[in-house]
Amino acid sequence: MNIYIIRHAIAVEPGAPGYEDDSLRPLTGKGSEKMTNIARGLKSLGLRFDLVLSSPYARALETAKILLKVMKMDKEQLVITEHLAPMGFPEQVIGEINENYSSLESIAVVGHEPNLSALISLLAAGDAELAINMRKGGVCCLNAENLLHERRATLEWLLMPKHLVALGERE
Repeated sequence: MNIYIIRHAIAVEPGAPGYEDDSLRPLTGKGSEKMTNIARGLKSLGLRFDLVLSSPYARALETAKILLKVMKMDKEQLVITEHLAPMGFPEQVIGEINENYSSLESIAVVGHEPNLSALISLLAAGDAELAINMRKGGVCCLNAENLLHERRATLEWLLMPKHLVALGERE
């Protein structure tokens, strides 16, 4: 299984007027545009997803919906999970994937920092202490035979948003 860990794109700043509730902060216009190019960049690499698993927070959900649109996926291929909310736990995300989606070949996981770095670290190194810097719109590809052992996945690549935007702008 390929697991693509994707941090949400640029969002309205925390505490901005009208968005005091952190869960309601949307992407900015620049964030939406940049994420569209990132998704195009992923598509240009020949990637496809069987499922997009997303945090319920507005900025992550918007990011996930941009992926669905660019990749021409059905809305039924988007699943929202509380486990990817900022206060979620990586172990719960792994459990949810094992329980419900282990037969899929390719999953995109859209969420927030520092949880995504902890998830990558847990899957690749067996603990959540590996220092990883996921920029907004960054994407990490992991490959796993299964998610049932200590060190569960191999880190295939980690791309910065600017690299994916450059690929997307060529599309």
